[in-house]
Amino acid sequence: MIYKEHNVSSRKSIALVAHDNKKGELVKWSLRHQEKLQGHELYATGTTGRILEKELSMPVTKFISGPLGGDQQIGALISECKLDLLVFFWDPFEPMPHDPDVKALLRIAAVWNIPVACNQSSADYIFSSDLLGLSHNRQVPDYDSYLQQRTL
Repeated sequence: MIYKEHNVSSRKSIALVAHDNKKGELVKWSLRHQEKLQGHELYATGTTGRILEKELSMPVTKFISGPLGGDQQIGALISECKLDLLVFFWDPFEPMPHDPDVKALLRIAAVWNIPVACNQSSADYIFSSDLLGLSHNRQVPDYDSYLQQRTL
């Protein structure tokens, strides 16, 4: 795969996702980081988005529930370079009927080289980074070059 530079704005587009048993944890984490979140655009799946919007008193773009396709909606935005960061508090102790969706979302985040936090500790590390509030470049797949290679 050939890569290219993608400029990430100082105002990030951040997806906030949590499994049912982790929603309260994500809300508490978000309230602790509310001041930093205010400078960015927030996205979330279904119920998580409704809860966060109410608790944070901030606008959140809401998708449908993760198991109904919300994870794929977020993945689509990642592949279009329209999301810069994924905070996904997933529950490793609960069976997930939509496990393939979760794996696909995490895979697409890795392919498109965006930071992913899967718990409070990793989210705290990301949110303590100077890059959160700065414009910077990241490497992303160069899809145009990929298409040209496939047609040769």
